[in-house]
Amino acid sequence: MPVAFAQSPFLPIAIGFFGLGTGYFIWGGQALFGFPRGGSPEVDRTMGMWGFWMPGFMQFITGVYLMVGMTWFGVFAKSPPLYMAALAFTAYGIHWFAMAHRRFIGSSAAPDGWMAIPFLIISILGVVVFYLANDIPVAIVFVGLSLIYLSEIPSRFLSSGFFAKLVGLWQGLTGLWLMYMTIATVLNLSFPTQMHLWL
Repeated sequence: MPVAFAQSPFLPIAIGFFGLGTGYFIWGGQALFGFPRGGSPEVDRTMGMWGFWMPGFMQFITGVYLMVGMTWFGVFAKSPPLYMAALAFTAYGIHWFAMAHRRFIGSSAAPDGWMAIPFLIISILGVVVFYLANDIPVAIVFVGLSLIYLSEIPSRFLSSGFFAKLVGLWQGLTGLWLMYMTIATVLNLSFPTQMHLWL
């Protein structure tokens, strides 16, 4: 007989929100404000390590957790928005593994321009899915992601300092929104009868 598990309201999405938000503070802060100054192996290795563990691992584990919870164990409701979240967290997590490793070993960032095209597509898909699901706070996250990748394409292909700063700006603003999403998710789940933050 198959084992049936109870439905859980405790989606692990705050893990992914916090990991990506932290990554955007670190990488976006450096891109926007130039601190710490890039180019040295020591700084790039540290940036790579943070990129691997926070936006990389925390998003990847969230995506896998969601997908397995929906498909294997049925502990999360099967819904198109949740499926989109699982897809996005997993894909963005692996993409951060690659970017972090690239930065850690000091290889070229130029091919990231090609990477940004499919990630712009998945970001726009997220906007559409969460807008149609009337989940505007998460749709805003995907708007931020879309702006990041839209700026990343000319930043890499044109080696443009202006667009690199624009990437940093969108990362910083999206990181701030992700911190709000982390707080709202945790408080709403921890105190469901007392907290009703916009989420």
